[in-house]
Amino acid sequence: MDAAAIEEMFQGLGPVTIKRMFGGKGIYHMGRIIALEVRDEMLLKADAQSAPDFAEAGSTQWTYDGRKGTPIKMPYWSVPEDAYDDPDIMAKWVRLAYEAALRAE
Repeated sequence: MDAAAIEEMFQGLGPVTIKRMFGGKGIYHMGRIIALEVRDEMLLKADAQSAPDFAEAGSTQWTYDGRKGTPIKMPYWSVPEDAYDDPDIMAKWVRLAYEAALRAE
């Protein structure tokens, strides 16, 4: 995903900064990481408060295999499918990601 597409995705939140990391990209708003782009998939930050909303919307939590093959759950969730077609819905999800980033501090 190129920078212009990422910026468009997050326009409902405001300006974002994109940094390369982990073979993908970290997306930041106001100095806080709110999303990752990994293998062409956008993953939004969530926490105990917002993760149930992501799960209810059909999103999946990002996991990777740890050293012993044990799945490690990360606090990032896939973007709900309907958000890609509606900027207002996308704005809701990226705001939730930013709110989770604020609570993480």
